[in-house]
Amino acid sequence: MLLIIIVLSAEHAFAAPIPVTLRKVDDNWQLLRDNEPYFIRGAGGGASLEKLAAAGANSVRTWSTEYLDRLLDDAHALGLSVTVGLWLEHERHGFDYGDAEQVEAQKQRVREQVLRYKDHPAVLLWGVGNEMEGFGAGDNPRVWAAVNDIAAMIRELDPAHPTMTVTSEIGGSRVEAVHELCTEIDIHGINSYGGAQSLPERLLAAGATKPYIVTEFGPPGPWEVDKTEWGAPIEPTSTEKGDLYRRSYERGVTAAPGRALGAYAFLWGHKMEGTATWFGMFLRDGAPLEAVDVMTELWSGREPPDRAPSVRPLQADPSPQTEPGQIIRVTADAADPEGGELDVSWVLRRESDDYETGGDFRDDPPDIDGAVLDSDVRAATVRMPEDPGSYRLFYYAYDADGNAATANIPLHVTE
Repeated sequence: MLLIIIVLSAEHAFAAPIPVTLRKVDDNWQLLRDNEPYFIRGAGGGASLEKLAAAGANSVRTWSTEYLDRLLDDAHALGLSVTVGLWLEHERHGFDYGDAEQVEAQKQRVREQVLRYKDHPAVLLWGVGNEMEGFGAGDNPRVWAAVNDIAAMIRELDPAHPTMTVTSEIGGSRVEAVHELCTEIDIHGINSYGGAQSLPERLLAAGATKPYIVTEFGPPGPWEVDKTEWGAPIEPTSTEKGDLYRRSYERGVTAAPGRALGAYAFLWGHKMEGTATWFGMFLRDGAPLEAVDVMTELWSGREPPDRAPSVRPLQADPSPQTEPGQIIRVTADAADPEGGELDVSWVLRRESDDYETGGDFRDDPPDIDGAVLDSDVRAATVRMPEDPGSYRLFYYAYDADGNAATANIPLHVTE
């Protein structure tokens, strides 16, 4: 029995933590790790940490402590730091911030997590909650009181690592809440997509004085883009998304020295949200897209030697609106920057019709077998289903080295 106790106690006997501090000179903020300036070049997601480090990144973000033991060890071995997400429950999932027992139980759960991991040398920051303020104005004072109470507890338990809370954009009362109601929070984390490029100006206009980290950025979300006549969002191609990652990072992060402490690209992996390809920097099979090339260049200062294919928006003939069972032709324009041949696939799926999920898990809609009658690199002939409703045709192009490009087009079968 004594041996078991010793083994369990040693399981989390980490080396000494690496201290992380915030330094303010005049109105400029700087993050210091082990007393050296540290600008966050990071991503969030579950794809390969080895590839993330090789791309020139120095940090990874989590949303919770699930699987954190292995992640911290692997990240530290690769020279990556970790912003540890401490998950706080959301009201839309039934949590009641007016229930003192629920709030206290949540606080004690966070206490155990902080005590468990605070001495690991890979820990960079504590992310206290993610978008738990909800979709509206984010002005429930009980939510922010709980955040501030947890941050104060963390400051006592672990003075070696700053605290951050993460909001969905900065609208409503979010800036005011983080600054005035969360005095124990050091950093404002902001998930920003379509608005990332204008964040520095908008934060100044809102009176923000705390340093910020763009904790999620990438292409504009399905809620931020143009829609078809029947309401389906028009997704940018993977090539267009690469340019959007670049502009968001350069204008929303590196253009605000002294205020922006860095950023985490979203998503270093694959996820069904809006569509099967909207936010992932990789396809489900692990193929990297243009976003990986762009962030590699921005993080490392060097262009990848073998870039992902490029692709233009798909075009439907005669129209993306069809009658039941109608046959249409959809064309594509894709190319390998190195001049190689491309291997492509076309897939028709039903539209998810669920675009504002707040990151909640969604299953991929199944492929509709037999809908694509024939196809090649340049075009596909598709027989639309008999059932009226919204559909989406996906195009995937791969080069010989496994890099990929993707595009899709919303289609609609009329009554």
